Amino acid sequence: MLLLGNGRVAWFGTWIMFKSLFELYMRLTGYNIQLAAKYLKQIQQFDPEQFQAWQDKQKWKIARYHYDHNPMYRQKVGSHFPDEWEALPIMKKSDYQLDLEQMLSEGFQRKNLYTANTSGSSGHPFFFAKNKAAHAMDWALIKDRYQWHGLSLSSKQARFYGIPLGKWSYGKEILKDRLMNRVRFPVFDLSDEMLTQYASIFQTKKFEYVYGYANSLLLFAQYLLKEHSVLKNICPSLKLCISTSEVLWPEDRETLSHAFGVKVINEYGASEVGLLAFEDQNADWLLCEETLFMETIGEAEQQEQGLGSIVVTDLDNLAMPFIRYDIGDVGAFGEADKATPNYRKLGSLFGRENDTIRLPSGKISPGLTFYYVSRSILESSNAFKEFIIRQTALDSFVFDIVSDRELSPDEVREIKNKMETYLEPGLKLEIRRVSKIERPASGKRKHFYSELN
Repeated sequence: MLLLGNGRVAWFGTWIMFKSLFELYMRLTGYNIQLAAKYLKQIQQFDPEQFQAWQDKQKWKIARYHYDHNPMYRQKVGSHFPDEWEALPIMKKSDYQLDLEQMLSEGFQRKNLYTANTSGSSGHPFFFAKNKAAHAMDWALIKDRYQWHGLSLSSKQARFYGIPLGKWSYGKEILKDRLMNRVRFPVFDLSDEMLTQYASIFQTKKFEYVYGYANSLLLFAQYLLKEHSVLKNICPSLKLCISTSEVLWPEDRETLSHAFGVKVINEYGASEVGLLAFEDQNADWLLCEETLFMETIGEAEQQEQGLGSIVVTDLDNLAMPFIRYDIGDVGAFGEADKATPNYRKLGSLFGRENDTIRLPSGKISPGLTFYYVSRSILESSNAFKEFIIRQTALDSFVFDIVSDRELSPDEVREIKNKMETYLEPGLKLEIRRVSKIERPASGKRKHFYSELN
């Protein structure tokens, strides 16, 4: 220790204290996950009556804060701040399709915030921001939920996910992967040839859990079953599978469990508000109500079935007003029970399904690939308001967009180039500008539809 010198001894001590390179990095960049975790524990110690009172106070506090400090939200609410919670407006995704600076509350600047953009999985992409304490709270919550299953933020992760292929964005994601001790398995090509390569990596790495899009994990599981392989036998260190982003149906869970040889749990989250629900050891899908106030609001027919649109209030984000925000999904909430008195349950969730893209070469990709295809246009302009992509033949796609203007030839060319990069060359693309995109009867629209038989 003495040979290290005083500065390096202090650094080593800090490393030991954090036990996670990611948490150390976050602390150095202004995201104090440890402090957020302490606050989270205080909330979790409330009894049900105290918790209900605390949450009610916090939802009104954050709504009033944004009314007083956010011109965009104040204009949406009107000249009078209401006395009844239900009188506050429901915020739609389209309400956030503005320049980010127009949506920030007074006193916040983009350079001092966490900023990102949504995947547009519901067809409404937009940029969002969080103050650093709120983003640290999101990570403290993830850390807490992972601990339910014996995982930490430094547990080695096999990540079946997308990745932007632009030089800067790609490098940034790879750095995050290294900090977070995860190996990324890009999901743009899930052909048997690629999945064979992926399976071989599990022989050389001591992964503790698999994490990824339900659709992509299912394709990998089906490949393993076809090969008469069990992932746990290939990688004995494997403990868990976490499915995210898309609906995981019971039969799909059985397939994953059988192919991977480990327990499968369901995560429900959204990048702009963080975790919404996470399964505990008893497979109860518990709402994350330490950071969010959640409601279901529906039409009469939905209410009769106990369903409704999921509406979320972020209790921590001071930078941008996610107050009574319609997340774009339909679901039902159940009551808390004696085992978890402060947690209501997510009884059911509909939507977030993504069809699979199948290409002439035999390559297979998830529908979410089109988020990465459209991302460069989203980041360079505000052209898209809504969009869906339909695959009409193995080599043909129709891109329906609602936009303020026609896409320029350069933007169309960029989309075609991205399709070649993320999918394969020789694909046909038709871009149609439409005035409106109709929703299906369920009220939930996917962003990609396969019309192949």
